[in-house]
Amino acid sequence: MPAISFQSVSKSYPSPRGPKGSTFLALDRVNFDIEEGEFFGLLGPNGAGKTTLISILAGLTRASAGRVTVLGSDVQTDYVQARKKLGVVPQELVFDPFFNVREALRIQSGYFGVKNNEAWIDELLESLGLADKAGANMRQLSGGMKRRVLVAQALVHKPPVIVLDEPTAGVDVELRQTLWHFIAKLNKQGHTVLLTTHYLEEAEALCGRIAMLKSGRVVALERTSDLLKSATSNVLLFKTDGELPAAFVGKARVTGRIVQVPAHSALEIEQFLAAIREAGLNVEDVEIRKADLEDVFLDVMTTHKDSVHGVQA
Repeated sequence: MPAISFQSVSKSYPSPRGPKGSTFLALDRVNFDIEEGEFFGLLGPNGAGKTTLISILAGLTRASAGRVTVLGSDVQTDYVQARKKLGVVPQELVFDPFFNVREALRIQSGYFGVKNNEAWIDELLESLGLADKAGANMRQLSGGMKRRVLVAQALVHKPPVIVLDEPTAGVDVELRQTLWHFIAKLNKQGHTVLLTTHYLEEAEALCGRIAMLKSGRVVALERTSDLLKSATSNVLLFKTDGELPAAFVGKARVTGRIVQVPAHSALEIEQFLAAIREAGLNVEDVEIRKADLEDVFLDVMTTHKDSVHGVQA
């Protein structure tokens, strides 16, 4: 039995821009399973449908078609059991300003009928670096501390399936390391983890398998190691302040002074270096590295053309 099963899931909304009666297709027949004990990554650009899919999984939104189950419990027809098996860390910072941290965790426990779990609450507080904030009002916490409380609330009823929707967005390095250490420990203990993130180095390091969404469709679904093996190119990386020659147009990824360009052979690397010399560019820190998940992600996203969202009703 899969931990999470998405079975031909589609979701459409009335189109705000199209003609009257037309619809916007946010998800288009999404179909994959996540096995028990997996650390699974769900990646995609903004607007790809990741949060919509998680909202359907959590019972916050109803699918227009298809079926979603959590350890065999249908998220619509058996919502109570499905929700008990699920712990969701939302993307948005939502909190009750009238309670302190420990009270918030006790109240969250009560929503699931969990009592006498002070030992587990203490473990969560300690593991997430919140022990010294247990008596602090939620309003007094920084954004990073509030994010930690959201993680604790999602885990307070010990769900077998954990969903993390951009859990480290806008938080410091210390929280990321604390969070991943704790979540990795829970995963080793048998908890299934579904992660969405824009930090692709996190997905590469943590996730055994990855699905990539674009325009509401699954465009890649493979083991992380196989995705990386599919990237046959190396990457030429250097820094420059000058204007790139024509050989780099449409191929290079430029971030400030850093230029990265895929190169499929030693000959292609030499051709790029020759173009740099001929252009008289001043370059620094030239290196050749193996392609990473970000390179694979960008290649997949550019390879698959956008589907048409507007559909006549």
